[in-house]
Amino acid sequence: MIRSRRVLHLDHAEDAGLARIDSDIGLSQNPGFSALVVAEQGRILLARCAPDFTLDQPHSIQSITKMHLHLIAGSLIESRLLDPDALAGHYLPGLGSGYHNARIRDLLDMNIANHFSENYSDPAADCYREEESLGWRLPPDAQAEMTLMDFACSITGSDLTNRSGFADYKSANTDVLTLIAAQLCNLPECLTQICDAAGYKGGLHISQSPEGLPAFSGGGCLSALDLARFGLLFTRHGKGLSGGTVGSAAFTQACRDGNVQPLSRSRSHQRYCGHLMTDGARIGHAGYGGQYLMIDPDRGRVALYLGVLENDSGYDEAFMVRIVRSLGEFLAQ
Repeated sequence: MIRSRRVLHLDHAEDAGLARIDSDIGLSQNPGFSALVVAEQGRILLARCAPDFTLDQPHSIQSITKMHLHLIAGSLIESRLLDPDALAGHYLPGLGSGYHNARIRDLLDMNIANHFSENYSDPAADCYREEESLGWRLPPDAQAEMTLMDFACSITGSDLTNRSGFADYKSANTDVLTLIAAQLCNLPECLTQICDAAGYKGGLHISQSPEGLPAFSGGGCLSALDLARFGLLFTRHGKGLSGGTVGSAAFTQACRDGNVQPLSRSRSHQRYCGHLMTDGARIGHAGYGGQYLMIDPDRGRVALYLGVLENDSGYDEAFMVRIVRSLGEFLAQ
């Protein structure tokens, strides 16, 4: 758990127009709904939570956690410690064929084809083996725990070129970037700087791999209001509450402008660039199980949804399309 030295104060000032939008689209009536927040600068314009939940209660944000790596990678690229055109094997020589010859840029953009599978409806998919290396799942039959490095080096591949026409989403890409970042900077210190800049009232809870690395691929937990504070950090272009900045405003803007693969067939207006999901104007990220954080940096407004998908796989693309469209309405009002 990491707390902030200063807290970003948020005034509650409900916007009647946003309340009507919520009534019309019914996000807060979804089965498994946890929380919905819209914030702008220092104000909470809309806040809803389930009867058995609170806005200050920690909630899993899953892959929204990847946005921390966007900030860290941006800083490393801006300081020339990380070359986006270098190969991953340059920084981690022990990587296997699945990542050794992958460009850092392609890792950031989810633009690599290898043998790692992230199909949550398949119990034998690699993403469940990955959970052992993130400290989320015990290994079977009393086997030794697998470190994140062990897992990343075990992934195989041949031609790593993504020819699908869409982003090839693999949380293992984040794991490899985490291992590379750990070679180039003090990750706990970087994470503390991000938390201080965001100004959390509660704190960031994040799981660790067996070797003590933060699980940026999906191990973060924040309250709904603190997730709003994290989103507002991007509207300030990384500027902290006590001065100084985290991330790189230039890198974030380059990701918004990036000419990369569409995110998916059903979300073709969005792209995946630099560990962000963006339509060219708004940025953000989805989280497994039914989470989404969406940010309009130009307007200074964020909208987020937290919930639990009550199906076998914990994922529903049609549901995510609806969430993206609905949060976009809150930002546009």
